[in-house]
Amino acid sequence: MKQDRPPDTVRSYLDALARAMKAQGCKPGLISDALADCEEHLNNEIAMNPGTSEADVLAQVVETYGTPEEIAEEYKSMEAAISGPFPKSEEPRASRYGFFNIVRDPKAYGALMYMLLSLVTGIFYFTVVVTGLSLSIGLFILIIGIPFALLFIGVCRVLGHVEGRIVEGLLSVRMPRRLPPATAADETIWTQIKEALIDVRTWSTMFYLALMLPLGVAYFVIAVTGIALSLGLTLGSIWSLITGRSDIQISDVPWLEHLFHTAPGLALSAIVGILLFFVMLHIARGVGWLHGRIAELLLVRL
Repeated sequence: MKQDRPPDTVRSYLDALARAMKAQGCKPGLISDALADCEEHLNNEIAMNPGTSEADVLAQVVETYGTPEEIAEEYKSMEAAISGPFPKSEEPRASRYGFFNIVRDPKAYGALMYMLLSLVTGIFYFTVVVTGLSLSIGLFILIIGIPFALLFIGVCRVLGHVEGRIVEGLLSVRMPRRLPPATAADETIWTQIKEALIDVRTWSTMFYLALMLPLGVAYFVIAVTGIALSLGLTLGSIWSLITGRSDIQISDVPWLEHLFHTAPGLALSAIVGILLFFVMLHIARGVGWLHGRIAELLLVRL
């Protein structure tokens, strides 16, 4: 659908493109990439036509490449044509999400791997943010403090982008696949600082990176506890059935200790261990879905 009044500034064009993509149900990560691409392209067009007004350049862009609505349709079509790490299954929804069918869901295993990895990444991110903030504040009164603060903000944005790639690869959540456009070369260092400080994504990215430490600890504990309990019950019970000897000692609950020294009790324990593995996969999938929403909220720049 054609607009009655075409956009006459880069900002209005980007706003119209964002609205069009949201109306078509595009993912925030795709919208972020589209806005970054278009902003870079429009700024390049303006720079290549120094004697032409911004409104005239945008009129030429609309005539040559299309309106924001047409560009939005192109991006949506291109995204649909690209198969991600977790292609859509043709199986009926009910069969895919049954209790035991979770074992065939690659998203559950990806989320479980993310939970195990999150402790390492969480510690690293938290260390970078705390150290960078402390040094930036401490050095701000010195001449080196300003470029260091800008460097720290740039590092946080790169780490946020890297984390987004991990989230997309393991949790199947569409995240931005390119960094935001670089700052214009003619901008003063004070303008760069002002834009970095007023950009809400600067602070939300730092908050996300710091938040990954408690989340990483929680995810890691849940994953390790679930895996260890499931494998311990299953393999331990099977080994006891094979060897005819159980080393489980539960002195506070005599009847339960006796149960683990009988063949039916050990068989039941093995079954419970197997069921716990399926429960762990469901928990991992739920954690992956929840964390994907957190990453979208804090890391995607629109």
